[in-house]
Amino acid sequence: MQEKMLLGDELIAQAAIDAGISGIYAYPGTPSTEIMEYVQSSAEAREKGIHSVWSANEKTAMEAAIGMSYCGKRAMVCMKHVGLNVAADAFINSAITGANGGLMVVVADDPSMHSSQNEQDSRFYGKFALLPFLEPSNQQEAYDMVFFGFELSEKLGVPVLMRITTRMAHSRTNVSLRAKAPQNPIRLPADPRQFVLLPAIARERYKKLLSQQVEFEQSALSSGYNRLTDGQDTSLGIIACGLAFNYLMENYSNGHCPYPMVKLSQYPVPESLIKQLTDKCTTILVLEDGYPFVEEQLKGLIPHPAFKIRGRLDGAVPRDGELNPDIVARALGLSQPNIAAVPDVVVSRPPTLCKGCGHIDMYLALNEALQNYTPGRVFSDIGCYTLGALPPYSTINSCVDMGASITLAKGAADAGLFPSVAVIGDSTFTHSGMTGLLDVIVENAPVTVIISDNLTTGMTGGQQSSAFGLIEKIVLGLGLPENRLKLLTPLKKYHAENVEILREALQYKGTSVIVFRRECIQTAARRVRNK
Repeated sequence: MQEKMLLGDELIAQAAIDAGISGIYAYPGTPSTEIMEYVQSSAEAREKGIHSVWSANEKTAMEAAIGMSYCGKRAMVCMKHVGLNVAADAFINSAITGANGGLMVVVADDPSMHSSQNEQDSRFYGKFALLPFLEPSNQQEAYDMVFFGFELSEKLGVPVLMRITTRMAHSRTNVSLRAKAPQNPIRLPADPRQFVLLPAIARERYKKLLSQQVEFEQSALSSGYNRLTDGQDTSLGIIACGLAFNYLMENYSNGHCPYPMVKLSQYPVPESLIKQLTDKCTTILVLEDGYPFVEEQLKGLIPHPAFKIRGRLDGAVPRDGELNPDIVARALGLSQPNIAAVPDVVVSRPPTLCKGCGHIDMYLALNEALQNYTPGRVFSDIGCYTLGALPPYSTINSCVDMGASITLAKGAADAGLFPSVAVIGDSTFTHSGMTGLLDVIVENAPVTVIISDNLTTGMTGGQQSSAFGLIEKIVLGLGLPENRLKLLTPLKKYHAENVEILREALQYKGTSVIVFRRECIQTAARRVRNK
């Protein structure tokens, strides 16, 4: 059997190729980005004609994947946890339409917020949508689960969610590859009304989804991904979810946990398996990365529990942040080696904009143009330019969600703040800033919108941006008068000119859009190296 050493993201992508996908859809977002990148760089994927172009955002990615599934072909859609918020409308409704070809939604959660604006547990989306979902405990299981997930999707006729976390996505190991499956032929739905969610049809589809819940739970019992292991010491029972199972076993070098334990990697939570554990043990410790998802369900699953529940809610495990073997050891009462403190000579290095970055010259010009105004007028967004919140720039005052800079600035302008400024990147603008700009233009709101265009999706490594070559056309197409659109180059030699144009825009009692355009210094250097 062939083996490959791959990142967690990469092995999920390889598994999708091996399982016979015809398309993968995504918007870049750490820690999920490398799934799509791997497929895009795969000669095998190109030979097989697998569609792998970045989508404008996660909602469009989800909808395109549903469309491929409609045709009977296997499709995967990938995103980080906050991306599922963007895709939620299509994702929740896909549970009602069901799937024709296998449809897998891979979501990478980011506990501890290594590169995110919140912590979030995507298992709640799976439960909310009433869909089966998977949470691998190691990389080999993640690879195998992709095959299983597509098979389960086609067997049950519904999408399947796979939830991973940062450590799974970005750790590397050998995996054993399986025999490759061919791509499905085009096969339209047997029920021509399946994807038509008119209320009369949707009500019937919803009843069907509800009737399938027993089958979903039965699969979680029979697949082998969930299992109960006996232990001699029944004073404690452990439920270890997904990667938490690995953290637990790292504390037992002999590979034997002395307590009864349920390894949980497929949902919905199988009540009968959990009850076998709770019937034996007086205390249950729940180990899970993210929210107390299973911990909160225990009381509902087992009415009038005669056991004590420990986990994130009672402080046995910290309420925030990702798990690790040391946290699990402390929850188990195991002794831990003393970990040396970071010496004082090690200086903290917060992230900074790259030397030569066009965002720097944009912020320097904006700061000078705003000198005569009180601070707190610049609303920003998610991208490299979010670092404008930090010294030496200290320019921006918000970072909420993708596209929010423009609508926050509009709301502030509606409240009477003048001038009100939005700073957004090119990729974020086409992701979800366009509709906000339409609102601003429709009302001719007194907002100065700055689109800092570095010709790529820079924050996640330089992926192709849907905005490339289209920004001015989009802005004018939304209805902005041509004389209120300015294109500037963020370079020191144009600094004085750029400041004057910004000052004029700030004084204007209507909508202005200023595009600062210069190629990302990283993609420019990469392009030169690759010549």
